[in-house]
Amino acid sequence: MLSIVPTPLGNLQDITLRALETLKSADFVLCEDTRRTQILLTHFGISKPTVRYNENDDFSVRRCLDLLRGGKHCALVSDCGTPCISDPGWKLVREAAKEKLPITSLPGPSAAACALAGAGFTGGAFTFLGFLPRKAGKAAKLLAAAYSQKHPVIVYESPYRIVKLLELIGKTLGADTPVVAAREISKVYEEWLRGSTTEVAQELQSRKKVQGEFVVVIGLPETQEEEEHESDFPY
Repeated sequence: MLSIVPTPLGNLQDITLRALETLKSADFVLCEDTRRTQILLTHFGISKPTVRYNENDDFSVRRCLDLLRGGKHCALVSDCGTPCISDPGWKLVREAAKEKLPITSLPGPSAAACALAGAGFTGGAFTFLGFLPRKAGKAAKLLAAAYSQKHPVIVYESPYRIVKLLELIGKTLGADTPVVAAREISKVYEEWLRGSTTEVAQELQSRKKVQGEFVVVIGLPETQEEEEHESDFPY
């Protein structure tokens, strides 16, 4: 059995009761970073062998598959959030599914969903792009195509490239495009920056240092958002 187990984005209290029970019952915990996962397990008094899962290493994928083939219950986690969503895991899930091995996916923390809920943009359809390609041309094409659907667009970015990302959004979609940049969600220094791409970029540029991972939600102009919102909820 392969159990896909979301883990807290930052605040350890965000873990679910079902996630804890799954970790306790698993034979092995497959993780992105054994040191990070051990902190989580120790905090909740769980003692389980951990196995590092490396998406880019075929041997690592095969090793984890061998455990599943042998009838072991493996809990797949990432450093934070839901595995396979801009995090390692999808290759293992794909191969396990091909072999008809039992798989279950637990609900839980997701930075994208959390940021969208707190953004204040229309709560219907949205497009999730994760981390954009490093090449500006490819990133701009993806942004333009996604935004043309007239729904909010969600992207992830590091503190080192966040200003460049906002500048790219402004150049591609318009300097007045509304954005919400959520930093360090659920952690001690959680922060929500709201405004146009220009305003948020200027705020970050004014700081001596920018830290923490960002989730950027790109919204529609308010008048357009209200028009689109009418069809979001059939009731």
